[in-house]
Amino acid sequence: MTKTQNFAVLGLQWGDEGKGKIVNFLSPNFHATCRFQGGHNAGHTLIVNGKKLILHLLPSSICEKDALSLIGKGVVLSPNDLFEEMSEANTFLEGVEDRLKISSACVLILDHHKKFDQCREKSNSFKTIGTTGRGIGPAYEDKVGRRAIRLVDCFYEKILEEKLRENLDFYNFMFNKLFSVEEVSFQETFEKALSYGERLRPMTKDISKLIIEMNNDGKKVLFEGAQGALLDVDNGTYPYVTSSNSSAAGIASGSGLGPLSVINILGIAKAYTTRVGEGPMPTELFDDIGIHIAEKGGEVGATTGRPRRCGWFDAVAMKKVIQSNSIKSLCITKLDVFDGMESVKICDSYDNSDEFFEESLNLDHVKPQYIELSGWKKPIHGLKTLDDFPKEAIEFISKIEEVCGVSVDIISTGPERESTIFKNEVI
Repeated sequence: MTKTQNFAVLGLQWGDEGKGKIVNFLSPNFHATCRFQGGHNAGHTLIVNGKKLILHLLPSSICEKDALSLIGKGVVLSPNDLFEEMSEANTFLEGVEDRLKISSACVLILDHHKKFDQCREKSNSFKTIGTTGRGIGPAYEDKVGRRAIRLVDCFYEKILEEKLRENLDFYNFMFNKLFSVEEVSFQETFEKALSYGERLRPMTKDISKLIIEMNNDGKKVLFEGAQGALLDVDNGTYPYVTSSNSSAAGIASGSGLGPLSVINILGIAKAYTTRVGEGPMPTELFDDIGIHIAEKGGEVGATTGRPRRCGWFDAVAMKKVIQSNSIKSLCITKLDVFDGMESVKICDSYDNSDEFFEESLNLDHVKPQYIELSGWKKPIHGLKTLDDFPKEAIEFISKIEEVCGVSVDIISTGPERESTIFKNEVI
């Protein structure tokens, strides 16, 4: 068996940790980057040659001319959104169609999935989760319910017709009887799906086979998670989660590889905590400090445009996620947002945590307890060496390492690719 040198980057909070920048920074060291789960509700912001590129489906390596970008079978694919994103990425570096490879087993998000998602979110009959309304949840429900339309189905007209009729029978019944809205046209949906298959077929590849072949040739693959580990459907703050395994558990199933195919997992976390949408967030700030962090950190969702809720660094939840994802080292981002603050805090324990917390991540009623540390006056924004850091910033990083039990090996001091400091080698 070939010894693998594959590597993974995972967000460890509720998303928006800055994974895109770090993957983009590391990707020149790999021959391909693979997205293994999620849909176009993810938002990875890259700064490429001083210009901003926001990715939702494309892996963050798409602007590396010598690397492949892979979309694994665990991803739910919205073709129209993918085409728009490819068009924009081509303005940064042409040849996206040649560098992009997509699994034929990807489940498709079609117009009726988005319509159903939005109807349900607005309905008084269902609990509001705060989804993006982009059809991701319904597409994953189809997958588990064994009625999904996959990319491969769009290559074969008769197979697609049979499967799509069954799929739309289900949704049109719901539109008619539950939401009292107009049904979706079979013929229109059918023709669109066939056109998607025709356009995507040249980019379709057996992703697991491709990765194995690359590994056999001594080539390395970087796996890129979407969302954050606390949004994992099995290991997150259920039911306020995404519909896939956004933690390390999703790498094998979402790529078609074995569970030992990745040798190292880097966890990405902000120096504070943010969350978009509904759900518990023990360290959330409702005061001027929270407003200051949100404004200075530019905390608006890259995908949704919704403001992010902000709070202090939650080391309790972080430690749980580190353990459940076999994290070898941490990257702390947006540390520069604390520049000029009098003091900073880290939550190191909860009061009122019930006995089932560890298993269920029931955070609704816990009360955070904090360690308070001195802030720093000297700005660290854009610094490129630890020698220039104020001692208070070093102490903050050291306290995270102490409480979380893992080394912080990378520190990001700004959104630019160059504003990245390596304390230790990670790959």
